[in-house]
Amino acid sequence: MDLIRNKKGFICDMDGVIYHGNSLLSGAKDFVEWLKNENKEFLFLTNNPSKTPRELMQKLERMGIFVEEEHFYTSALATAYFLKTQAPGCSAFVIGDAGLYNALYDAGITVNDVNPDYVVVGETRGYNYESLLRAVRLVNNGARLIGTNYDMTGPAEDGIIPATRALISPIEMATGKPAYFVGKPNPLMMRTGLKLLGCESEDTVIIGDRMDTDIISGIESEIDTVLVLSGVSNEVTPFEFAYRPKYILQGVGDIL
Repeated sequence: MDLIRNKKGFICDMDGVIYHGNSLLSGAKDFVEWLKNENKEFLFLTNNPSKTPRELMQKLERMGIFVEEEHFYTSALATAYFLKTQAPGCSAFVIGDAGLYNALYDAGITVNDVNPDYVVVGETRGYNYESLLRAVRLVNNGARLIGTNYDMTGPAEDGIIPATRALISPIEMATGKPAYFVGKPNPLMMRTGLKLLGCESEDTVIIGDRMDTDIISGIESEIDTVLVLSGVSNEVTPFEFAYRPKYILQGVGDIL
């Protein structure tokens, strides 16, 4: 544990690491307090695009954890930044929640359901057949398909729920056009995380509950990895992949 505790920077996932839905996970509050008391550089790097950093900050406040807004970075922000740098002033048809719409708006990207440059899909409970049909038509007409994150499923209070890759899959299948995913494990998001931390990769550890996003992101960025079994993974999960995390813990509380 000293090898983990001695790291200067901590990149942490949120869903399945800090909370499930609206339920705080065991040890999470003490872990965040330890990060603050030890003056660690830390960033909550989440693939969930549904909420803004301010909403995530307020969600943790309701759970008794007080963290400033600058400690949050989402796949929605990463997607907006990517589109802004690729095609400034572009437009997009969006399937997603407020966090994604706000990020795109702040990046100068307009919403367009007639002839957009992009179709952008993120996690949302407002997913419906009508929006699916429109997305298919727009992609067939030339719009490029973007997914905010690569997660197939996500943890919730009542079990596992579909995430962005599951929602975007029908559009890919109907159009024959593969989506480009911006969030973890895309190196773009990891490089941004390191810049925001101000830490070198060798001084940083990434903590997450997913092998196919969090752990592979760390491995490909040469960052030490910690898989916690408090989310979608269990003791068997690491053996299903060709790569392994450096550490496996039951939850972030074990670090203390």
